[in-house]
Amino acid sequence: MKRIKVLKQFMRKNLLRYFSAILFSGISVLFSVVSPMVVSFAIDSVIGSEPMDLPAWLMRMVENYGGREALREKLWLLGLIFLVLQLLAGVFQYLRGRWIAISTENTAKNIRDTLYDHLQHMEYYEHVKSQTGDLTQRCTADVETTRNFLSGQLPQVGEILMNVTLTLIAMLSINVGLTLYSLCVVPFIFIASAVFFTKVRKVFKQVEQSDSELHTTLQENLTGVRVVKAFGRQSYEINKFSEKNSRHRGNVKRLIDTMSWYWSVSDLLCMAQAALVLFIAVSWAASGRITLGTVLLFTVYIRNLIWPIRHLGRVISDMGQAFVAFDRIIEILDKPAEPKDISGLKPEIKGNIVFKNVSFQYPDGTSPLKDISFEVKQGQTVGIIGPTGCGKSSLMHLLVRLFDYNEGSILIDGYELKEIDKKWLRSHIGIVLQEPFLFSKTVLENIKIANPKATRHDIENAARTAAIHDSIMSFEKGYDTLVGERGVTLSGGQVQRVAIARTVLKDHPILIFDDSLSAVDMETDLMIREALKEKSRGVTTFIISHRISTLAQADQIIVIDKGRIIQRGTHDELIREPGMYARIWAAQSEEEI
Repeated sequence: MKRIKVLKQFMRKNLLRYFSAILFSGISVLFSVVSPMVVSFAIDSVIGSEPMDLPAWLMRMVENYGGREALREKLWLLGLIFLVLQLLAGVFQYLRGRWIAISTENTAKNIRDTLYDHLQHMEYYEHVKSQTGDLTQRCTADVETTRNFLSGQLPQVGEILMNVTLTLIAMLSINVGLTLYSLCVVPFIFIASAVFFTKVRKVFKQVEQSDSELHTTLQENLTGVRVVKAFGRQSYEINKFSEKNSRHRGNVKRLIDTMSWYWSVSDLLCMAQAALVLFIAVSWAASGRITLGTVLLFTVYIRNLIWPIRHLGRVISDMGQAFVAFDRIIEILDKPAEPKDISGLKPEIKGNIVFKNVSFQYPDGTSPLKDISFEVKQGQTVGIIGPTGCGKSSLMHLLVRLFDYNEGSILIDGYELKEIDKKWLRSHIGIVLQEPFLFSKTVLENIKIANPKATRHDIENAARTAAIHDSIMSFEKGYDTLVGERGVTLSGGQVQRVAIARTVLKDHPILIFDDSLSAVDMETDLMIREALKEKSRGVTTFIISHRISTLAQADQIIVIDKGRIIQRGTHDELIREPGMYARIWAAQSEEEI
């Protein structure tokens, strides 16, 4: 029921057109069933001498036209009627195909738009624990599988049912006994189809899963190709992909084996049924029990009856695949989205921040932050340092509300953080991540993302602040240089500096640098910090770094270990205080010497 409800929402403006197309399909089937009767009538009652068994209104038309003799002299007229019936069947089949295509393409677009919209608003934690390759496949291949089912197999179910129903009515009206012989193998075909559907659905799920793993492995390898080559991991990656590929091949082989079994058995049953009916019909015609026209009709109708039922198995197999694909789509839509801040506050944000006994726990139960308390005044610079995985980035994620804290309170200019509208909050906080992402656009377009209305002069000033302007101008096309996915045409330090330029292009009252100077040398690091200090007067700044020299000029430095603040003070205070900060400073000072 849930599938039907969700699918109905996706098809909300296309249901009428879709069901009209199925109705057209029924009309086309009706003409296809009637047209062989014209040929049978011509053989038995026009060329032959069998009585004309026609409806009263049609019999009157024939008599007014001149009866059997007139029709025999103008046999082409019956051929024309047959042609018109076939033409009408073709016209309605065309309308069916056109309207099905329009409605299903619109539906597929709605599904893709809905999925993409949901992914944009999905909780950050769901993105963290999901695999990019798997999400990509669900939004592309699974949507395409669903579209194919809606455009092909599902309408065929209606067409098959109407075809079988109308054909059975026609056959029963002609000869009940021969019709019963024509239905001998139908129960066995249905049994084979039911068994097949049960088995194939499970195999389809395994195929989808292994295909998803294959996509994820390929996506990760292509994204991290520099790391693979740098560490000489090609052989390992090839073996890993080969293992996933072999597993996928095994699942596909099981699917092919299952389908081969069904097609072989159903083909055997259908051909045996056709041969049986043909043998009985010819025998009865030879003994005079039925006419030659009846033999012709049943030869056509047995194909209309048996082969669509047999094809129903293919539809059922595709239905199993479509159910798996659509369930995977629904799984994404069922993932929680960030709550909409309909009544969220939009206060003036200046940069006064207070953390009071803040604790945070991920949905999986891990607690990266425990009882965090500190205060930052507007315009102050706060340095944050600590071992990898101690909770530094998680602290900043709370500040931009990628996650919400479980205990305690965070105040920004006196307002509770959770009560501030997320979009409003994030528009006032600039953040540069440790591994920034650059889109496959020009350098200019990548920087301008932060402020589409910025002038070329503003962009160049931001680039100078980030110490990247000279590097950009050294490129052949300058700011019009196209950078690849994740900025692969730039060095790590250049990517970080472009990201810094992008962030400082817009004036934010709060700036966060999450280890975003790790890939630049110390001289460039100093240049950027001096430029930022000049440009960002009055801006509250958080700098996360493992490098003491980057944090030394901060107004206060926070040392975090195992999710707790273990030291806090200025650089001069902390180097005189026994603890982690002094040890790091001593170790880095020796390295510089």
